[in-house]
Amino acid sequence: MIELDADAMRLVDAALAEDVGAGDWTTLWTLPADRRAEARIVAKAPGIVAGLAVARAVFLRLDPGLDFHAALDDGARVAPGDVVATIVGPARPILTGERTALNFLQRLSGVATMTRRFVDAVAGTGATILDTRKTTPGFRLLEKAAVRAGGGGNHRIGLYDMVLIKDNHIAAAGGITAAVRRVREHDRAGLPIEVEVTNLAELDEAIDAGVD
Repeated sequence: MIELDADAMRLVDAALAEDVGAGDWTTLWTLPADRRAEARIVAKAPGIVAGLAVARAVFLRLDPGLDFHAALDDGARVAPGDVVATIVGPARPILTGERTALNFLQRLSGVATMTRRFVDAVAGTGATILDTRKTTPGFRLLEKAAVRAGGGGNHRIGLYDMVLIKDNHIAAAGGITAAVRRVREHDRAGLPIEVEVTNLAELDEAIDAGVD
């Protein structure tokens, strides 16, 4: 299972703070501190699992002594009734963390499952399914990992790791040729240059401009 970076852990902490607030009074007031439990995360629909490391981090943030055992790896197919993970330990942190952990797991598994549908649809064609920057704010790296779990590939991570000239840039710069020329004047790092086109004339212009 992957180790989460500091950004992902900050997201976990923010999600727990949002949900728990001053305290999970229902759990604290209904369960004795020494009550132990074994919980299972079970799939209710067919799909692709993603986000197990984040779900684990939620529970361990509440109690590092909890035993979180993932029965599957990210990218695995599940059917209704399949056990995805088991959590054993004090009941209080399990109940407090369950919704936050499931929110991460369900969201990311949904991304992976949708990605797999598109990957399966183009199987054998030579086409590759790529993601975009249209991610949930704060979730970018997690959702892009979920795309990979679903068999897709990652396009650019952000605005900083490649040049993508889109219709708005083309209109503002005065055309594809002008936009590409200006990029080359500044692209000291040799970032790849990509152009979005909407018709064959724009495609020809982009090819003539020598974009990647």
